[in-house]
Amino acid sequence: MYKLAVLGDRESILGYRTLGFDVRACENEEEGSDALHSLAKEGYAVIYITEQLACRIEEDIAKYKDSPLPAIILIPGKTGSLGIGMKGVHAAVERAVGADILADA
Repeated sequence: MYKLAVLGDRESILGYRTLGFDVRACENEEEGSDALHSLAKEGYAVIYITEQLACRIEEDIAKYKDSPLPAIILIPGKTGSLGIGMKGVHAAVERAVGADILADA
């Protein structure tokens, strides 16, 4: 069975524990980077990361970009969305299809 985890600041991620996710509170870049690599080594299939943390550990996330696992999904934090997650979805669709079919007409 695949494991799921959420990384980010404590206030943004604690609610995910009630849904069965493993949560790792990360208050700075070093904690976020260490947690990401640790979860990847432990065989987590999907790792959700708040956009606020993700923009601080972009290089670490990029290491898993072309790997089938873990899938790294960006989610909004307590302060709302920064739009980074949707930009990533658009880029992935454009890479797969050859055109951004999700773009606003």
